[in-house]
Amino acid sequence: MSFTVKIKEEISNIKSTKSELIAEVSAYIKNNGVITANKITLDTEIKSIVDRMVDSIELITDINPKVEVIENLNFSKNNLYQITISENINALLKDLGILDENNRRLPIVPEYIVGANEEIRAYIRGAFFASGSVSDPKVSRYHFELLTQFKEEAVFLQKLLNLFDLNAKILSREKGYMIYIKESEKISDLLKLIGANNAVMYYENVRIYRDQKNKTNRLNNMEQANTDRAYETANEQLKQIEIIEENDGINLLDDRAKIALEYRKKYPESSMKELAEIITEETGKHLSKSGINHRFRKIKDLAESFQKMKGN
Repeated sequence: MSFTVKIKEEISNIKSTKSELIAEVSAYIKNNGVITANKITLDTEIKSIVDRMVDSIELITDINPKVEVIENLNFSKNNLYQITISENINALLKDLGILDENNRRLPIVPEYIVGANEEIRAYIRGAFFASGSVSDPKVSRYHFELLTQFKEEAVFLQKLLNLFDLNAKILSREKGYMIYIKESEKISDLLKLIGANNAVMYYENVRIYRDQKNKTNRLNNMEQANTDRAYETANEQLKQIEIIEENDGINLLDDRAKIALEYRKKYPESSMKELAEIITEETGKHLSKSGINHRFRKIKDLAESFQKMKGN
C-alpha cells in the first residue's frame, strides 16, 4: 500500500460537520467528477473514499448514489469503484457551489463554501481525495501535488494552501495543472492541515533521520532551490513552445531544436541535465547540457520574435 493511499484511508475516518462535508464533497466532485446533463460519475480505487463520499452525499441531499466495480484501465490489480449520481444533479451541484442559480458552472466555489478555516481544510482534503499524492519520504524526494484540469481551480487551490503559508506553486501540464509543494516542513504542515496525524508522525520521523544524515540544512536548501529553478525553467520553456505552436512556427526550427521541443513536452518536470540524458539514451546520440541549452536558446529566440511581431 502506497504512502498516499495510507493517508487517504486515514483521513477518510475524520469526523466532520455538515458544512465541512459540503466543502469536501464539492472539491472532490470538482476535481474528480465527470459531470453530464444526466449524471455525475466519480472513480476511485480506494473503498474508504467511496464509503465517505456516499455517506456524505446522502447526508447533504438525501440522494442515494449508486456504487459499482468497473474495469480498471490503469493496469492496476486494485478494484476500480465508480460512484454514479443520477438524481437531482443540478440541486446537488448548486448546494456544493459548483453551479450558480442559472445552472451555469462556476469557475471557483462561492466564498460561503470555504468561509471558515475548517471548511477550507475540508476543501483541501476533498481535492486531495480526488487527485492528491505525497511521495514517501523514505524512498524519494519530498513532494506533494494536486492535479486539476482547470486553471481557475489551480489558482484557487494554491491560494487556499498558501493561506496556511505552505508555499504552494503551480506548474502547467499537458492535460491540466499541478499544484505542488517541495519543502519537507511545508508538506508536514499540510498533512497536519488535512488531519493525517499518523502520517505526520511517520513523516516527521523520516524527515528528522534524513536531516541528520544530510548534516546541514544548507544542502537541503540548495537541492530545493535547484529543483524550483528546474521547475521554473521547464515552465518557461513550455510557455515558449506554446507561443511557437500558436503561431504555427514549429517548422521554423531546425531538427535538433524540434527534438528538444518534443522531449520538453514529453518530460515537463525534468531538469535540463536530465533532459539531455534522456535524449541521449532514447536517440542514441550524445547530447551535453550545453548542447541542449543551445537548442532551447533557439526556441526562446523564436518565441520572442513572435511576441515582438505582436507588439508584446
